[in-house]
Amino acid sequence: MGAPLSPRSAQVIDLDSVRQRQLAQKTLVRLAPELDGLEMVYQLASDPDSYYGMPLLAWGLREDGNVVGLVPWMEQLTDCHELHRHEDGRFIGYRDPETEEIFTSPPDHKADELASAAEYFEYEPSGDITLIQQLPDTLGTHALCMNQPDSPWHMKPVYGWRLYSDGSIDALLADEDKATMTPILLGDDCLYSAKSMHQSVYFFQRHIANRILEEDPATLDALAMVVLPQK
Repeated sequence: MGAPLSPRSAQVIDLDSVRQRQLAQKTLVRLAPELDGLEMVYQLASDPDSYYGMPLLAWGLREDGNVVGLVPWMEQLTDCHELHRHEDGRFIGYRDPETEEIFTSPPDHKADELASAAEYFEYEPSGDITLIQQLPDTLGTHALCMNQPDSPWHMKPVYGWRLYSDGSIDALLADEDKATMTPILLGDDCLYSAKSMHQSVYFFQRHIANRILEEDPATLDALAMVVLPQK
């Protein structure tokens, strides 16, 4: 006969703590601009036989050491790997327009750049949320800003992006009435945080933003389908 099994004490798993640790591992700790024209490739449910390309704004280093591509998408600067729904866009990979190569892992040189910068600029954690880094917007991104469901919307150019110590990222917009110099650059007093002033913000690529400003009927119809249900 086998030996009797010794009783094992039950272990209580705190699911909330597990979720918090998982979120912490995904927290962005450093950004690096994409300056070589690499793109995100994605598909849409409305056109499953086609592939679309969108320029990457930056690469981000997570707390767990993973590197991800970042694009202005809908309401935030988004990790490409989080786009997994055909309706809104499904991430396929990254693309080098010069070679037309499609790959799924970030380039080694960007991973090395981020790791080195994170080590060099390592900050001391504190109880307060602090500014870690600022990047200029190099894509001509625009933000559609709304403060109330029935109030007029405003299309404003995005001048930059801020990374905070809690991993959050916010866009920088300009109060043109306070601008004293042109062009507007990071550090100018006229810049403000988008989330601090607007109830809802949606980000668009430059060519789509121009169609909205020109009140292109097809673009406005598509905009209503994207924005109105989320009010």
